[in-house]
Amino acid sequence: MRRSHMQPAPIHLVAPDRLAGYRRTGLVLFVALGVLGAASGTWAAAAEPPAAASEAVQAGGVPPLTLDDFRGPDAPCYDRSVQPQTAVVDTHLHFRPFGGPAVPFDEIVGYLQETGVLFANVYGIGQTLPATSPCTYYLDCPGTPVTPSLENDLANAADVAADPPSGVHLTLAMTFPDLSDPESVLDGMARLDAAHPGAFRWMGEVNLVKQALFGNGHEPVPAAAIGEWAGFMEALRARRIPLAIHSDLGDDDEPTHYLPLMEEVLRRYPDNAIVWMHMGLSRELTTMDPARHAALMSSLLDRHPNLMLDIAWRVLDDAYFSTPEGRAAYVPFLNAYSERILPGTDFLASRDKDFEVYRTELEVTGRIHRHLDDRAFRNIALGENYFRLLGLDYEAPAVCAR
Repeated sequence: MRRSHMQPAPIHLVAPDRLAGYRRTGLVLFVALGVLGAASGTWAAAAEPPAAASEAVQAGGVPPLTLDDFRGPDAPCYDRSVQPQTAVVDTHLHFRPFGGPAVPFDEIVGYLQETGVLFANVYGIGQTLPATSPCTYYLDCPGTPVTPSLENDLANAADVAADPPSGVHLTLAMTFPDLSDPESVLDGMARLDAAHPGAFRWMGEVNLVKQALFGNGHEPVPAAAIGEWAGFMEALRARRIPLAIHSDLGDDDEPTHYLPLMEEVLRRYPDNAIVWMHMGLSRELTTMDPARHAALMSSLLDRHPNLMLDIAWRVLDDAYFSTPEGRAAYVPFLNAYSERILPGTDFLASRDKDFEVYRTELEVTGRIHRHLDDRAFRNIALGENYFRLLGLDYEAPAVCAR
């Protein structure tokens, strides 16, 4: 059964004639990973992906997925024994860098097509370096301020409107908001609506507290300012737009130091869909006990039914998911709360990066998927949570019985 639209869907960027061409190209999904005993709750080390993963998919007689495979119960089931364990949706993809030239829009779309990512959020970067700065990344320029800007969001919308890609569904995100200046958010939304009516269906990634930016003038949003968000939060609720927030949980010395800020957001706005980026983890917090963190996330999800968690960014795999202790805590957690989790790469499209960087980020952030049970894999990696959150008329294929 198809899901009906709850609101106008994000821009449906697929033309039938171009989709047919996409099929003819035989673009294949880039990696076929070994299947674990996820259904039995085990998470032993998986086999490394073959060197020629695309050939493995072809050899298994499984064609690459298309948008048509997400149209209802008649779609073929997804065979995890031969098809990739990476996500078909990238909910956290920055098409614009902090500074300097970006990877061209059509090139990033090519990355998606080549790796089998069919759905993606089009993030800009809400905090930009000065145009005169030689840096592309804020950490390379300590002391240089980063400031909120609409320019990246406008540029992304213009690219999407000028060259709608085939075979890929894109959702435009508003990344400009300065949460410390809530009065400016509604004005920015109005400007974007005037230029691109109804085009933006997501807000974020926006910063509540991001320690990595402290050296560039960023400060945590004061708790008092959160109470002044009511106007734009009401607008987001009315349009069923999720708010994706970067809010560091803490650091290695004080793992939950900033937790009260996110708790204040959840307390004041229980009816808004909130996505917590990276589950609150960061490079400043890589040694928290996984069991303690998973228990904290479980408690928050239980108390706040409109909260979802983003597991984008390779830092999560590097510091937590890839360790035996991490898998022991997070695999049961992700299986138990599989309807509340969103995948993504957190790829930043600065021109010093290329397809191999994106391919690697997709593979690394998708390693945890191979340990999930089939229900969790469908909800997370095959996009069912994403479709439900945005009210999209898509349905993740069933996972083949094993």
